[in-house]
Amino acid sequence: MIRDAALSASGLLSSKIGGPSVFPLQPDGIWDNPYSDAKWVTSEGEDKYRRGLYTFIRRTSPYPAFMTFDATSREFCTVRRVRTNTPLQALTLLNDEAFFEAARALAARTLAEVPATAARTGPALEKARASHAFRLCTSRTPTDMETARIVRSYEAQLRHYRSRPGDAAKVLKDGPVSGKAASAQAERAAWTLVANALLNLDETVTK
Repeated sequence: MIRDAALSASGLLSSKIGGPSVFPLQPDGIWDNPYSDAKWVTSEGEDKYRRGLYTFIRRTSPYPAFMTFDATSREFCTVRRVRTNTPLQALTLLNDEAFFEAARALAARTLAEVPATAARTGPALEKARASHAFRLCTSRTPTDMETARIVRSYEAQLRHYRSRPGDAAKVLKDGPVSGKAASAQAERAAWTLVANALLNLDETVTK
């Protein structure tokens, strides 16, 4: 449910129903086994973003993000799941490539759905985008204080990426650019970090 919510907010979630299991992004090396040559080959297209219900499960190497959030191994019937709250869960949401890809997509969606206009530029544009991204994650409008904190975070990230364009390229998995393209790249990278934080809010994950 947590992964599905992140994919939905970012606009990546596939609405496709039925069909065989799929292989979404997962960390490298999970299936490495000297006694088997089976490989996890990431699905292409929308299959990469199917609901978690369709994720292929191998009992000897379960999908790691699911296990981090207390999924069962399926080796025996589990009547009642145990709930935990661990630092590894936060680290997974912040750093797992599947979740970070959702953050990049949420940033791109925010920029596309709240474009700059003659009447909406500068601080007004930043506030509108902050509010939109927050609503996509939490289903409510942020307070003025929450909006201000999101904008401050964005502005701090933007300063960083404008001074270090190479870091922006790494975040977005883009090549080096220059001129206006570099400025746009820094903007997208900054919103990606903001989106990453919004997808990790307690309200986004548990409510």
